[in-house]
Amino acid sequence: MEIALFQPDIAGNVGTTLRTAACFGVPAHIIEPCGFPFSDGALKRAGMDYAARANVRRHADWDGFRQWSADAGRRLVLLTTAGATPLPDFAFEPDDVLLLGAESSGVPPYVHDAAAARVAIPMRDGFRSLNVAVTAGIALAEALRQTKGFPA
Repeated sequence: MEIALFQPDIAGNVGTTLRTAACFGVPAHIIEPCGFPFSDGALKRAGMDYAARANVRRHADWDGFRQWSADAGRRLVLLTTAGATPLPDFAFEPDDVLLLGAESSGVPPYVHDAAAARVAIPMRDGFRSLNVAVTAGIALAEALRQTKGFPA
């Protein structure tokens, strides 16, 4: 299981997601450009010292990430409010990459089209979306539960 953030806007959310990835031993990908200068200082507050211990791979752009995922044979699972499958109904596989969009704009249509699956976290009526770092944590926990991938 891996996490990928598409052109993230908010350093704090990236730091929180990297902290989550580090705690569960899950690699993380940052698909640039970011909406902030990517640095240890920018990530430190939310990621604390955990972010530095995360296995992070930065991709210069979407094309570079797509090449990596194709070469690695990875299925892209997009977490989106426009998801077709509710999270509890989706069957994760151990090598999935959980892909999350930018906080301000989500992902463009070509990213939606590239995803093998589009998954939504069900919410009460009247609510648009969850914070991207919270979404990453919820989806990762469900994916690890299903695939028995939690650390021992």
